[in-house]
Amino acid sequence: MEFSLLYTTYVILIVSSLYLLRRHFAAAACRNLPPGPRPWPLIGNLLDLGAQPHRSLARLAGRHGPLMTLRLGAVTTVVASSAEAARDFLQRHDAAFSARSVPDAARACAHDSFSMGWLPPSSLRWRALRKVCSAELFSPARLDGAHQRALRRDKVRQLVSHVTRQEGARVVDVGRVAFTTVLNLLSCAVFSADLADLDGSGSSEQFRDVITEFTSAVGVPNLSDFFPAVAPLDPQRLRKRLARVFRRLHAVFDAQIDRRVRERDAGEPPKNDFLDVLLAYRSPDDGRGFDRQTLRSLLTDLFSAGTDTSAGTVEWAMAELLKNPSSMAKARQELSQVIGSRSELEESDIAQLKYLQAIVKEVFRLHPPAPFLLPRQAAATTELRGYTVPKGTRVLVNVWAIGRDRELWSEPEEFMPERFMEKEVDFRGRDFELLPFGSGRRICPGMPLATRMVHLMVASLLWRFEWRLPREVEANGVDMGEKFGMILGLATPLQALAQPI
Repeated sequence: MEFSLLYTTYVILIVSSLYLLRRHFAAAACRNLPPGPRPWPLIGNLLDLGAQPHRSLARLAGRHGPLMTLRLGAVTTVVASSAEAARDFLQRHDAAFSARSVPDAARACAHDSFSMGWLPPSSLRWRALRKVCSAELFSPARLDGAHQRALRRDKVRQLVSHVTRQEGARVVDVGRVAFTTVLNLLSCAVFSADLADLDGSGSSEQFRDVITEFTSAVGVPNLSDFFPAVAPLDPQRLRKRLARVFRRLHAVFDAQIDRRVRERDAGEPPKNDFLDVLLAYRSPDDGRGFDRQTLRSLLTDLFSAGTDTSAGTVEWAMAELLKNPSSMAKARQELSQVIGSRSELEESDIAQLKYLQAIVKEVFRLHPPAPFLLPRQAAATTELRGYTVPKGTRVLVNVWAIGRDRELWSEPEEFMPERFMEKEVDFRGRDFELLPFGSGRRICPGMPLATRMVHLMVASLLWRFEWRLPREVEANGVDMGEKFGMILGLATPLQALAQPI
């Protein structure tokens, strides 16, 4: 172990020295970078990241400006921390910055070569995957069809029924039940089958552990990303760790695919779900379908991006409302006015629930699921705001910092849904003050489904239950500490008591 650490240290020092020499001779071409903190030799600004990089970089942007350069090890990184700087990257120069900066851990099992999340937009595979998902899984016409509406209604009913059975002294793990609900909604849309049980078979926790491990391994600071020359050594074993995660996920997906192939071979009628669409797909260019590795990577993308993010948003929403009972009371009053004497909330009611919509926007502002979105990379040297962003530069958009920008938001640290009742701000990528799903050609394709489910779950939990904190938690209040990773979650899972109404 000591020899391995010493060997890795020597390699990093040698590679960094060579890199600094190369940078010295190339510096003349890059003198016009955006401003930023002075880098240390070898490590650059790595020590400036801290344990909460979204907060650390927001503070640095307050000193150096909304367009800021850092040297993170051997990698030049530019950070956008204002709405206008984000617009420059994601709209005005979208084509130049649409490529991904791929974390080394995501290269495990060649995932980056098949994944819609990491492939470049010039890739034919990326275009095919994006097209089939947008048309067959996330299109408004598909989502608003009778079958998908009924599926969402059924999953939310199961959620309400499960929480009802927890009344009394049993606390509800809000994040867990939200995760299982979203997981089963997605698995029914894709496989026509639940992958977990709300009543605690253990499968939900196991799948959630795998997804959490995935987002953690991709999001944790990795020497291989800061010093690419040492990536083949995988010094922190993150690529190896993620390979184990992929194998577990692939086993689940392979079982579903193999079963469906056997059913089709046996002449059973199609289920007309998304898996049937994927198996029937044929490229217009060569008539070939998706290979098994492409299917595995796509399903990994869908389940990793579609479950934890939506469940996390519901958990943050309930945490903020328990912390701000006046806002919860306003939401419940609005629900009573809109729903009236009906016993059940309908998805069509959401359009009339303006305060509920404001609550979700405020949660997106304060707690964006991915605080930096996914990292981008400059495909070509680009002039931007009078500065030069060289080809190959890693680009981060700090949407967490934009949500706390005092020039955009009054009292930015406060939970105030009323701010969205006073002005119209959209979260679908057109208004750069609020970018939980990104913008441009790399905007999250699952946004239409995620927003429907988040609104429906939060509304149903508020309409059907009165919520309070357990006595042991009430004295200190809700712990709003953050767990940083690719997904920004609550460090302490939210536990609450629900009384059916």
